[in-house]
Amino acid sequence: MSRLRPVDDDLDTGPFFAAARRGELVVQRCARCTAVLHVPRQYCRACGSWESTWEPQPGRGELYSWTVVAHQVHPAYPTPYTVVLVELPDTGARLIGSLPGEPALQVGQEMEVWFEELAGGVVQPNWRPLGPETDQSHST
Repeated sequence: MSRLRPVDDDLDTGPFFAAARRGELVVQRCARCTAVLHVPRQYCRACGSWESTWEPQPGRGELYSWTVVAHQVHPAYPTPYTVVLVELPDTGARLIGSLPGEPALQVGQEMEVWFEELAGGVVQPNWRPLGPETDQSHST
């Protein structure tokens, strides 16, 4: 069974997934007040502007939190697996990813993005620990 895939073509998140197909990680920013708009949306809650831009990010962040999923909730996701929450530098945006198994992790650990190709041509950013122990089977 193939993994579930996100909606990648709506007004709010379409540009995020279009960038991922190009191998880029981006966040949305208000064009008027420069607030980070995460989760992406059409208007800025800080100033009310309807204009925004998408900024490329370096593709690295720090592990903010994680949890291990031990009880299988969908047949496409065998357990155990680890859901990670990664904070991007300079933006405060936190993005979710997953790792197979129960890797040894630490808060603040440096993480790097990789781009996972899902069914139907959807490409989704995901995260892995940065360093010599990085699992190269997820290379792009």
